[in-house]
Amino acid sequence: MKAIETKLLSKSFGGLQALLTVSLEIEEGERWAIIGPNGAGKTTLFNLISGFLFPTSGQIYLFGREVTNLPAHQRAALGLARTFQVTNLFKKLTIFENILLGVQAMKRARFCFYRPVKSYREIMPETEKLLKEWNLWEKKDVLVKNLSYGEQRQIEVIMALATRPRLLLLDEPTAGLSPAETGSVVSIIKNLSREITTILIEHDMDVAFEIAEKITVLHFGTILAEGPLEQIKNNPKVMEVYLG
Repeated sequence: MKAIETKLLSKSFGGLQALLTVSLEIEEGERWAIIGPNGAGKTTLFNLISGFLFPTSGQIYLFGREVTNLPAHQRAALGLARTFQVTNLFKKLTIFENILLGVQAMKRARFCFYRPVKSYREIMPETEKLLKEWNLWEKKDVLVKNLSYGEQRQIEVIMALATRPRLLLLDEPTAGLSPAETGSVVSIIKNLSREITTILIEHDMDVAFEIAEKITVLHFGTILAEGPLEQIKNNPKVMEVYLG
């Protein structure tokens, strides 16, 4: 089954054509990268897929269901999760509290306004399990604002995973990271379950080539090239766009 399919997807902002007739077919379990220069339309594509924007024309299908006009929260309920270019965390809360909120988001407790969250037995052990899996249990009481930027990026990925997604969109997960932090985040992504289809936007071609099996190259809102790694590496049009 296709995890995500877009058909002739276009988005314009007034006179600016940000995306033009982009068609994608990504199967369940695949690891895919969207690359391209600044302004190529990568984040616009993510915003359309995740429901933060609606297309000017075209259709979007998530696990075989058309979601073109569904809002973001309904797509999340179907198994879509994403991260953003800028970390989107609760920085005055602890690591534990941030991950707990991610777990809670897909439970009945998200509607609870009169009982302590800790009274829901399934939420606490699930949060603890996630933190231990990612070697963060010892840091569980640390405020997120006191973490390095690289650690915050890791927490954001784990928060997305806490919702148990079937499709994970990662928007520049290594942007602004040191080489050591980049290696850590890349390792996390590579070790994700194959039950999670993973699509990332990445400026660093080395990172994209290390994680992804297939790549789509966007340029001026259209698909310039698409295919397996070696095919993209040896594509003269791609080299021209990146190297001039």
